[in-house]
Amino acid sequence: MSFKDKLKNFINPVEEDEVLELSVEEARISEYEKPKNRNISKIPTDTKMVLFEPRSFDEAEEVARHLKGKRAAVVNLHRLPREYSQRSIDFLTGVVFALDGTIQKIGHNVILCTPQDIGVSGEIRFDAEEE
Repeated sequence: MSFKDKLKNFINPVEEDEVLELSVEEARISEYEKPKNRNISKIPTDTKMVLFEPRSFDEAEEVARHLKGKRAAVVNLHRLPREYSQRSIDFLTGVVFALDGTIQKIGHNVILCTPQDIGVSGEIRFDAEEE
């Protein structure tokens, strides 16, 4: 250990527990995409998913409130006319984008909206040819 390293350790001591080693995958993730909370034990265990079946475009605002409350939402748009379901999807896409969340189609006229803190793994394929 050189004099410079000793001086640096004296001024700003770093304990071995604080040293983070990045895996190859973590090194590829940009600073923006990295999770804000590195302590995995603080993942909320009371996450909730709310199911919605709106009958008017105005009910999309209620879905947005639930997303802001860090709850996932499954939205069944079968009861909405086509133009209102498209407006609802556009609105919810904007809400999810603002919350750094994700939106996924999980069925015909059924979408899953999740805020940033709730991860979704897996993928649903709709084309029979891809199998």
